[in-house]
Amino acid sequence: MQINGFVGDEAVRHPLLRALAVLVFAECAALCAATLYLVVEILASPPASYPSALALTVLVAIAAIWLGFIAANVLRGRAWVRGAALTWQVLQLVIAVGCFQGLLATPLVGALLIAVAVAVIVLLFTRPVVAATSEREPRGQS
Repeated sequence: MQINGFVGDEAVRHPLLRALAVLVFAECAALCAATLYLVVEILASPPASYPSALALTVLVAIAAIWLGFIAANVLRGRAWVRGAALTWQVLQLVIAVGCFQGLLATPLVGALLIAVAVAVIVLLFTRPVVAATSEREPRGQS
């Protein structure tokens, strides 16, 4: 049953669903901070390539907006959020692996990214989260 775009109270209030939403919102906040950092870096010191710097900044901003959209819809019990969140977690794991390599390796950041991604993936497959996000809307309703 939906009321004001939200599924029944028991689904919205389930701690695992709320934990999933909190983690995805935290990822969104981290990407918002990264976007701000990239903007400041572009303004503070000239990049080697302006087009590359701007493209990276725009992509990070788009990812932040998308994660915010996913997190908001987790609480609405939308079925598509499981696939969208899982896709992002796989991308995050790939980025995390890159944090362990190269001259500018930051293993602490990589470990944090892996921990959050694994936690979200585990939450995505818990019974309460699957139950809360499994019911699809009837055709013709939005």
